Amino acid sequence: MEIAVLDKGFVRLVEVMGSDASIVQAARVSYGPGTKTVREDAALIDYLMRHRHTSPFEMVEFKFHVKAPIFVVRQWFRHRTASVNEISGRYSVLKEEFYEPQAWRKQARRNKQGSEGEFSDEEASLLLKGVEREAYQAYQTLLEKGIAREMARMVLPLNLYTEFYWKQDLHNLFHFLALRLDPHAQWEIRQYAKAIAEIVKAHVPLAWQSFEEHVLKGAHLSHTEIKALQGLLTPELYEKALKELGLSGSRLQEALEKIFPRSHQL
Repeated sequence: MEIAVLDKGFVRLVEVMGSDASIVQAARVSYGPGTKTVREDAALIDYLMRHRHTSPFEMVEFKFHVKAPIFVVRQWFRHRTASVNEISGRYSVLKEEFYEPQAWRKQARRNKQGSEGEFSDEEASLLLKGVEREAYQAYQTLLEKGIAREMARMVLPLNLYTEFYWKQDLHNLFHFLALRLDPHAQWEIRQYAKAIAEIVKAHVPLAWQSFEEHVLKGAHLSHTEIKALQGLLTPELYEKALKELGLSGSRLQEALEKIFPRSHQL
């Protein structure tokens, strides 16, 4: 499975070890095929996710082949919980492939490391192409002079494409996705995170459903935030709202106790 990303990049699934069943098996230890229903498996995975029992998710591993601009990869490699191997500019002559954005973004006014809005700027695009052309010509000239590849690469800009293999367990991959799918992440790396999310969702749908429910679309509340909600709600009103959204049984009780611990309900 390969998904095109940006103008020349991609995310390609190399292999997967494990599935939703592997998570369930690790959690139950003595689990045997056919002894539990899909519904029960989904309930167990959901329990593990919302209670942060992470080790069973580490039983599943994904290996990807990725092609991305260097500036994206440098952000990516801040996630140090993976096995990674990148093409080496010391051994290989790097290809003349550069990321060229379809639109430019303005510097965000409130976020010093972010951007906002989109606009076209032909002058900026021509400037980028000129830098690419000059830099790669300089790179080739240095190589022709016999300069070592490990030194000649110094003239190449950060929008040069590179390739790498990335192997990571599902627990840490979920952490990567939680951060890189966030709207505050740089737009370019979010496109790679979306591609990986599509692949992960297809292979571990039950785990993805729980990740989306409790992490991706969920939130952690501070003590102050909980106190504010306690001042606005009663346990009865909150319970009614939860029931209307489909929660019942132990899952309902857990949700109630997040805002109204038992000591508050007595």
